[in-house]
Amino acid sequence: MPIVNRIAEFAADMAAWRKHLHTIPELAFDCVETAGFVAARLRAFGVDEIHEGIAQTGIVAIIEGRGAGPTIGLRADMDALPIAEETGVDYASQNPGKMHACGHDGHTTMLLGAARYLAETRNFAGRVALIFQPAEETGGGAGVMVDEGVMDRFGIAEVYALHNAPGVEAGAFYTTPGPIMAAVDTFDIHIQGTGGHGAMPHETRDPVMAACGIAQAIQTIVSRNHYALDDLVVSVTQIHTGTVDNVIPDTAYLNGTVRTFDRQVQKMVRERMAQIVTGQAASYGVEAELEYTVGYPATINDPEKAGFAAEVAREVAGEGRVSGNSGREMGAEDFSYMLQARPGAYLFLGQGEGAGLHHPKYNFNDDIAPVGASFFARIVERAQPVA
Repeated sequence: MPIVNRIAEFAADMAAWRKHLHTIPELAFDCVETAGFVAARLRAFGVDEIHEGIAQTGIVAIIEGRGAGPTIGLRADMDALPIAEETGVDYASQNPGKMHACGHDGHTTMLLGAARYLAETRNFAGRVALIFQPAEETGGGAGVMVDEGVMDRFGIAEVYALHNAPGVEAGAFYTTPGPIMAAVDTFDIHIQGTGGHGAMPHETRDPVMAACGIAQAIQTIVSRNHYALDDLVVSVTQIHTGTVDNVIPDTAYLNGTVRTFDRQVQKMVRERMAQIVTGQAASYGVEAELEYTVGYPATINDPEKAGFAAEVAREVAGEGRVSGNSGREMGAEDFSYMLQARPGAYLFLGQGEGAGLHHPKYNFNDDIAPVGASFFARIVERAQPVA
């Protein structure tokens, strides 16, 4: 079965919704105008219930099917990124310094398209819960929605989500059973030394050298402290220190990210990093403080649900355009919190060539919106068929 015919009929409407959403990007939990647009569309579609203000600006909408049955959850993220847009399109961001550089405008549109179709046809048993979530990029909005009880409140039994994938054939899907995206932690290292004249380093306790030593030593965690076949990334992404060429500064700062799948590996990294920071500080005669922040957990697909989702994707996209065992990657996603609460699956939908995610020239491909909407619709109809 290809794209659902009825969804294909309102593809132009979906493109218009998406372009409007693209003009009004909002950050984190502050998705007020976006949520207002979503709620207005849902009311026009005739959904049965709209629950607003969850995780500040999140929405859960309910569509009743035909007859008794469970509730299936479908999630889309709504927030944008603090990036100045460089696409040059006539529907570019109207909010300076903010843009939809990750395609959440497209994700929201795909779920709205599925909502319109499902509200019209109701060719399923039980209920569908449409989850429009703020703060995926920062703030862990999915976790907040789970903590506020959406799974229990709405009786959600299983949950699914999509993310677009630049560089992958437009309309093709991929997913994998088990872990698909990594846990993400952040570290901040503050170094306090004693500055002085660059011509007299012997009178200082140099935080610059200490920062370099710590940055290099941290890399041994990957190369010497863990099993080589366990996926692990430790990246130093910022070093800030000094202001002029002839002065050794008093302080230095390092920041970076850690990506893991296994909690024991995560624990080892945290402990080993603390040891390295303490030891390197002592060797350079400075003081150093490590702040290690545990972030989103690993995104782990339920194997049975991932297999089912891949099967549905093949109905929509075709047998040769779906990989159900693609392997895992080191990016992170807060849908992980929902998958901790309920079984389900996370899939990627190719959007063709173009700028990558989080790039100022990125733009969602409207041609794939009916594909994603059809997938969401068919997941519901296949998981909860009318008796």
